[in-house]
Amino acid sequence: MVPEAGGAHAPLQWTIAALAFAAHLLVAARALTRANRTPASRAAWVAVVMLAPGVGMLAYLLLGETSIGRARFRRVEQVLRRMTAAAALAPPPAAVAVVDGAVPLLELARTINGLPAVGGNRVELLGEDGSPADAPERDCRRALDALVADIEQARESVHIAVYIWLDDGAGGRLADAVAAAARRGVACRVMVDALGSRAFIDGPRWQQLAQAGVRQLKTLDDIHRLQHVAFSRMDLRDHRKIVVIDNRIGYCGSQNLADPEFRIKPAQAPWIDLLLRCQGPVVAQLQFLFLSGWIPESGEAGLDGYAAAAAPAWHDDGCVAMAFETGPVARHNVMADVYVACIYAARRELVITTPYFVPDESILRAICAAPRRGVRTTLVLPRRNDSWLVGQASRSTYGDLLRSGVELHEYPLGLLHAKSMTVDGQVSLVGSANMDRRSLELNFENSLLVADPRVTAAIRQRQQRYLSVSVQVTVEQVQRWSFATRLVQNAVAMMSPVL
Repeated sequence: MVPEAGGAHAPLQWTIAALAFAAHLLVAARALTRANRTPASRAAWVAVVMLAPGVGMLAYLLLGETSIGRARFRRVEQVLRRMTAAAALAPPPAAVAVVDGAVPLLELARTINGLPAVGGNRVELLGEDGSPADAPERDCRRALDALVADIEQARESVHIAVYIWLDDGAGGRLADAVAAAARRGVACRVMVDALGSRAFIDGPRWQQLAQAGVRQLKTLDDIHRLQHVAFSRMDLRDHRKIVVIDNRIGYCGSQNLADPEFRIKPAQAPWIDLLLRCQGPVVAQLQFLFLSGWIPESGEAGLDGYAAAAAPAWHDDGCVAMAFETGPVARHNVMADVYVACIYAARRELVITTPYFVPDESILRAICAAPRRGVRTTLVLPRRNDSWLVGQASRSTYGDLLRSGVELHEYPLGLLHAKSMTVDGQVSLVGSANMDRRSLELNFENSLLVADPRVTAAIRQRQQRYLSVSVQVTVEQVQRWSFATRLVQNAVAMMSPVL
């Protein structure tokens, strides 16, 4: 009698199948039970793992976890405790008067990093007041020119944290300015994301900075290596954009260190950004945020109290502001909490610009509810997006937004990369965080919350310039989209929690 083919291997095959099935169930159970995950995210991951077992399990191991690793997390926590203790020894901030409606927002933001609202700040929106509405890239050039000029005047320290630094016209001038500052004895520290700035790191400018004596750091470099797959997500990013000069001047906004032509993605150029120049007590907070990233990664000693020891000048005609930082080590979903709180704080007018609009349920519902509460709500998004997936997921929300009464506009003259929100002409929020899942859950981000009518008016005027050249989207246009178009948009949006 001839034995069945493969009969001798049947036990091994059954063992492998059983192990694979067990691994499949374990990964699905992990996706279902992992802490700090929204129901939509759990459902999306379980669907991926169950419907495509092999690919789904691999995808979850690569992208499903948001941990930065236990050792790194402990280092960050230890540094934050030391820095917070040092900050507690500094004199308390002077009491300030806050515009109506801003107190709850500032109190919420204070719970993130423990930094209080401080008055006496000068916050300037950089750009050309007289530049044409259809040439906003001039604002970006002027902002970077101002940054170069301040670095050229630095005497004590230059601290830079940025996601993308390119070796182009603006990026080259900034590198030259930082290198020159280091050669004249200024303590220069540069912290760039290992993925976002990989071309800059591999190029001659990185060597130029090193030879000049600049202290350098490639953040999250090791997290992309395969040995960390089971412990951390491979595509976590340090998306912060902070510059602090001499503990006197701080920069915060959406702008990377690159020309508006953004040559690594020229198809969507120019890239349009906002950059705020700050003076006053809030600069010490920006320094705190920089050092909270620098010290755990570099291990440099003696800097724990550097931000607290600074005494930035108080400006009698200054405004109230607060800097804060979110990311994998912050309280879960806190960036979404801030966005939702700002949206619900609006009583008359709400204007939002963001390049990547893939909101979670809480943000989308808050925006849709605003017009129904009598708030004139305007949302400005780029017509051309550098991410096809984000563009499709974003447009899947258009129907809900328009039917709720949101005024929706698409900016056609490049990629509108500015992340801004103005509330009732009184409060503004500007920073590096987008309204997408990456910024809400994965990336290290920094933001500046300003409670001041003058600063908000300047940002609102810039938003109006974007609006003046944008094209309004109507309900009728969305209703004319084909079934296939809507099918693709909604299918991509359904999987947005795993992107």
